[in-house]
Amino acid sequence: MDIAAKIKELRKKTGLSQSKFSAKFGIPVRTLQQWEQGISAPPEYLVRMMAYIMQLEENAQIKDEESIRGKNADDK
Repeated sequence: MDIAAKIKELRKKTGLSQSKFSAKFGIPVRTLQQWEQGISAPPEYLVRMMAYIMQLEENAQIKDEESIRGKNADDK
């Protein structure tokens, strides 16, 4: 899978629109569109940062869901 497809997959996996995703990383929407279309590519450090931040957020969301389930289990 090329970098364009990976970026698009990452964005879609998180459920963010192009405008929200680009705002999160401080880049213009047009730049993100060019990356997703394979017209240009982001610097490697930015790709790594995106993946890292999105993984952290995904882990935090999972922990929040587990704590909610844990509280519900304690109520029974």
